[in-house]
Amino acid sequence: MSKKERKGKKARKTRTPMPEQAPERRIKNFDEVPLGYTAAQAKAEAERCLQCKKPLCIDGCPVRVDIPAFIKLIGEGDFAAAAQKIKQTNVLPAICGRVCPQEEQCEEKCILGKKSEPVAIGRLERFAADYEREQGLIRIPAGANPVGKKVAVVGSGPAGLTVAGDLTVLGYEVTVFEAFHKPGGVLAYGIPEFRLPKAIVEAEVDYLRKLGVKLEMNQVIGKTIAIDELLNEEHFSTVFIGVGAGLPSFMDIPGENLGGIYSANEYLTRSNLMKAYDFPRYDTPIVRGRRVCVIGGGNVAMDSARTARRLGSEEVVILYRRSRDELPARREEVHHAEQEGIVLKFLTSPVEYLGNERGMVRQARCQKMKLGEPDASGRRRPVPIEGEQFLVDTDLVIVAIGSGANPLLTKETKNLKLNKRDYIVANGCGRTSDPRIWAGGDIVTGSATVIQAMGAGKLAAEDIHRSLSPAASS
Repeated sequence: MSKKERKGKKARKTRTPMPEQAPERRIKNFDEVPLGYTAAQAKAEAERCLQCKKPLCIDGCPVRVDIPAFIKLIGEGDFAAAAQKIKQTNVLPAICGRVCPQEEQCEEKCILGKKSEPVAIGRLERFAADYEREQGLIRIPAGANPVGKKVAVVGSGPAGLTVAGDLTVLGYEVTVFEAFHKPGGVLAYGIPEFRLPKAIVEAEVDYLRKLGVKLEMNQVIGKTIAIDELLNEEHFSTVFIGVGAGLPSFMDIPGENLGGIYSANEYLTRSNLMKAYDFPRYDTPIVRGRRVCVIGGGNVAMDSARTARRLGSEEVVILYRRSRDELPARREEVHHAEQEGIVLKFLTSPVEYLGNERGMVRQARCQKMKLGEPDASGRRRPVPIEGEQFLVDTDLVIVAIGSGANPLLTKETKNLKLNKRDYIVANGCGRTSDPRIWAGGDIVTGSATVIQAMGAGKLAAEDIHRSLSPAASS
């Protein structure tokens, strides 16, 4: 379609639907729920794009993908070129197309969204990346000449992988150190298979390896190797810390040490990275409750609840202390959870867990809440309603109320300034109190999204390049 034809064509109001597994089928497997666009569906959706002269959608993207350009290529049928256009600024497009909250970022700024539905930017990104991979059309771009400097990246989550990819293309020798036996960070251990297949994570990481990124697994930096050793003995010019926020949070209420009560971190790690869902082929123990309570209202709570459903639970209830209007989870995840029979109890908070003679959880004593004045987050504060408590039967509780900064690395690193919550203090470009160390992602901001961590990684990579390259700063 020519530019003139595109301009004259009236955009369809509704976006192209994406096929997905039926709820009654998908609760019995861990296969991906949305099935992706066909080529015809992708082209039809791409043709809705108005190709704005001042595309606000780019402003909504933390990694500044040239969205109109890649969508135009999809509309023209050049799908591999569309993927390559995305990869100029985003090294993890198949992942972002699946887990980014596009509805709050690029799609929220789409002009079409003012009077109809915005272009399905995330779905198109996923399509282009999947097409390139499935058709064997992945092309490794030529990197810059080696600059003769080494950069260490601690953590192989979205922030670390972004820094590694961007700096490798610029000619740096980058080594990523990962504590687990598999790369990907939260992408590998935190997000369930039905939302982000591990084969996709592995393929995106493999692309980075082909770019020249080196990965060292089973390296707990701060224990096996100190940051100072990397800088002084291993001769890295700088270190980027992107270890996420993996310290589990609990509510500190009576009975929380009973058996059958997990942090979401442990529950999802067992199921995802250690493949408890594929028992007995993977012999990872995990409690499979009949009546499950999940505490929290974010994406991690939805992931935990939907995982429990697939592991055979008869009843899964999410207890959230605010109302539906304050739910932080993506609308799509809430919709899918409710389709799968998961019940959300709002304005409800556990205050005590009760166990049996074997020390296993059997009930949660819950407090009914009401909403008061707004708190520091801008949301109305939940306030207990006096005299309104009730019991919920449960044999498995998953606490998904957020996570904190793991002190393992930060406490072992001198001259690294932390804030009162033990997150690393860094400026907008990731610079820390130590001029040799940058940091980004959840270890700086606290729990956030994959794409926000990638945006922090991109800014840090640019700043590291300015710092280490005289040509870049001149």
